Amino acid sequence: MTGPSDPTRSDPAGSGGAGSVPGRSPQGAERTAAALSDPENRSAPEETPRRAPGPAGTTPPAGTATAGTATEAPAAGSRRRTIRRTAAVLAVLAAGAVILAALNSGTRHGHLDPRSADPTGSRAVAELLKERGVTTRVVTTAREAADATGPRTTLLVTDPDRLGAGQRSAIRSAIDLSGGRTVLLAPGDHSLSDLSPGVRTEGDAGSDDLDPRCALPAATSAGRAGTGGDLRYTTALPGATACYPSGGHPTLLVLPTGTTGGDTVLLGSETILLNESLAEQGNASLALQLLGSRPDLVWYMPSLADSDPDTGPGDQDKSLLELIPAGWSWALLQLFLAAALAALWRARRLGPLVTEQLPVAIRASEATEGRARLYLKAGARDRAATVLRAATRERLAALVGVPPTRAHEPAALVPAVSARLTGEPRDVAALLFGTTPSDDAALVALADHLDALEREVRTS
Repeated sequence: MTGPSDPTRSDPAGSGGAGSVPGRSPQGAERTAAALSDPENRSAPEETPRRAPGPAGTTPPAGTATAGTATEAPAAGSRRRTIRRTAAVLAVLAAGAVILAALNSGTRHGHLDPRSADPTGSRAVAELLKERGVTTRVVTTAREAADATGPRTTLLVTDPDRLGAGQRSAIRSAIDLSGGRTVLLAPGDHSLSDLSPGVRTEGDAGSDDLDPRCALPAATSAGRAGTGGDLRYTTALPGATACYPSGGHPTLLVLPTGTTGGDTVLLGSETILLNESLAEQGNASLALQLLGSRPDLVWYMPSLADSDPDTGPGDQDKSLLELIPAGWSWALLQLFLAAALAALWRARRLGPLVTEQLPVAIRASEATEGRARLYLKAGARDRAATVLRAATRERLAALVGVPPTRAHEPAALVPAVSARLTGEPRDVAALLFGTTPSDDAALVALADHLDALEREVRTS
């Protein structure tokens, strides 16, 4: 007896294809059996040579070890190639990180520093002052700044709000006793109470470039300048000169001090001191006149030691973006590049489609039964009926001489089939092009009627 898996068995009930109903043409099963019986078409496991077991303790032939050696060599080569690719990717990432770090190293370093040539530095204004005979000295503590002040000195405080109480007291004493000029850059209410009593802020200026609208010589000669975009001030102190107003409140305020010849300048914006904006409008002229009125300029950049954590601006509420370091955007870019390189490295390479021999050959009748069970489980009577009718129409067209291209046209197929019928009348159009069966019994009946119709045409 031949088992169900015997490839040489000829199944008379085989079907012609995976989408056909059992009981149709056996050509598909015969072709499958022929393919399975062909040594050239055997599955991969059958083609694998196997060594016959020898007696216990027998040493395998010398050729047996060749396969293991040949397998180990490609594996070792593959590991070496993987290591080289990994090293290359890591080298590229490291080089990219170094380049980005170098590009980012000067982005915020030296902000308002007279020694920095960065866009946000102030080296340009310091060089212009040097050409006019003004010497610039950078200090980082309030004590150094107070000791360096005098009648021939201009003291610039770049970040007054950062100072602690002791530092503000030292700077205030220098303002009252030096007799020189003190320029406070964008001071807020936090520092104005100690450094310039009687002055308070009035919010942000609505425009960056403003007109002087005052009688201050430095402002009238400079003309329109970028003093807006930050703080505005208001005061009722006598002798104050208000310039560059925005919304009725000045962004530049000059106040006389107790000592003869001394004054205090409140500048609401740092724009006119930056390298990137010094050449715009009258920024250079205004900066040179405000900082170059005395031969010596003390550029005070408060250090972290001068800040007061209890009363400084660090206690104020800050948004999430303000708490993120300045270089976070470059870090995100580096992570994005690393992810992109990793994706390119590990992504699947899509090439042209290739054919390969399946490890198992499935009989046509088994495929048909499996698909039929899927149709049954899904209740797909419409799909099953369509497949049955389409297969029957194609076979009938070949029997009655209708071209394959017109096998699914009722006007061409129905008359030709009806002419071959000799028995009782049949509704050929309803059988071949009818509606979907209402239930499983109607589907089975349809299959039987199609079988009977095909047999009658074959024997006519």
